[in-house]
Amino acid sequence: MKGKTAIIGDGESILVFKAVGVEPFSVSTAEEAEKTLSKIAKTYKIIFITDDFAAAIDDKIRKYTAQSYPVIVSIPSKSGSNGYGEKNLESAMEKALGINIFTAN
Repeated sequence: MKGKTAIIGDGESILVFKAVGVEPFSVSTAEEAEKTLSKIAKTYKIIFITDDFAAAIDDKIRKYTAQSYPVIVSIPSKSGSNGYGEKNLESAMEKALGINIFTAN
């Protein structure tokens, strides 16, 4: 599993990642994204997933957050961000620091 990185998303959003050595897994439905995540979770250390699919399979992703690997990171798709990634980052920062640094004044 050393250093293996993958990305799950629609074909257009993920193709560029192949050029930098990230293994692309093209999906077109949330069900396909969930099945793909389950299939590759033991093989890859880092799995990027586009926001649209990540939000749709949030329950599945949360099952992996208690484990060391894989690290699952949501990124915007070609359509842009739906806020899922930012929300999770804020939550993780608040959990780690005890305060939401994005809203604290």
